[in-house]
Amino acid sequence: MSQPKYFLLTPGPITTTASVKEAMLEDWGSWDDDFNQVTQEIRSKLLKTANAESSHVCVPLQGSGTFAVEATLATLLGPDDKLLILMNGAYGQRIAKICDYLGRPYTTIDTGDYLPPNPEAVRKILENDLSITTVAIVHCETSSGILNPVEAIAEVTQSLGRRLIIDSMSAFGALSVDASKLPFDALISSANKCFEGVPGFGFSLIRKGLLKQCKGNAHSLSMDLYDQWIYMEKTGQWRYTPPTHAVAAFAQAMREHEIEGGTSGRLARYTRNRDQLVAGMRDMGFRTLLEDQWLSPIIVTFMSPEDPAFEFKHFYQELKHRGFVIYPGKLTQTESFRIGCIGQIDTPQINQLLTAIKDVLAVMNVDMSNTEETIQ
Repeated sequence: MSQPKYFLLTPGPITTTASVKEAMLEDWGSWDDDFNQVTQEIRSKLLKTANAESSHVCVPLQGSGTFAVEATLATLLGPDDKLLILMNGAYGQRIAKICDYLGRPYTTIDTGDYLPPNPEAVRKILENDLSITTVAIVHCETSSGILNPVEAIAEVTQSLGRRLIIDSMSAFGALSVDASKLPFDALISSANKCFEGVPGFGFSLIRKGLLKQCKGNAHSLSMDLYDQWIYMEKTGQWRYTPPTHAVAAFAQAMREHEIEGGTSGRLARYTRNRDQLVAGMRDMGFRTLLEDQWLSPIIVTFMSPEDPAFEFKHFYQELKHRGFVIYPGKLTQTESFRIGCIGQIDTPQINQLLTAIKDVLAVMNVDMSNTEETIQ
């Protein structure tokens, strides 16, 4: 594969293989049987990835991952429901903002930028507020890179008879999900994350018995996942024009995901990338926002150097000139930036990145000796 113009070291879109790109060169009829078969193949494989074939259905939706999150919340939360949002970053905050738009009641547990939700705190609020019917958690909060304890939260939620919605946007496909062991009512993700497809659609794996009860909940015709599911089951088609090229690319991406060893194979590569990245950055004097136990294999947040010579936009442009695109920070408590570990990158590219960062620091004349310690 020829090297791309630059590697996308972000939580998505990510760098894709040449074969995934090539899958988009063919045009598809959106109502054609061949395309419908591709859609069904994707839906079936996604359910299989989560070991959810007997319990859940897969409903894809045009648009970004946030479209899928909003559609899932709008479809599953009825007028008598109340949501508990476990919030520790921008994407938990976005769930709350969606609920504001939808007019759905909610409460939050906000643990700040870098701490995970405490399962016992969740238990306490659920026991004290019987009006809460559903809990929402972000699997990997990429604004900080924290990996949240979804298994422990799911155990508490199930024991108290509540539903669980998991925003697994930047985790599903790399972090193991087994519906027979992880009791969730909906899990949401997107094509352009750990399955390494291209942007264009998201999807939700929803417990079939629950979705059957959700007719009429949605605020929007185009975001009604109940109606989308019923129509797909009846006709095999998307209700409205699908992102045909993105779907074809995703079908190829899923085949490559299987060849790599599925979720475990992808996790192994992403973990190698993270470990090498963190070790190399720490050797240069950078500090991670999070303690090691909370570092996800998806994206890592690094604190910016204290030296006034470090200016993120300059740092970003110098790295881009050298073939790497990173992500700005998304925190309220400290200046930071983020580097993704996902997409079509492996240890050779991490080595190249670390060399490029050393070069850029020298060009910018940044003194790394005064960087703060990792937040505890």
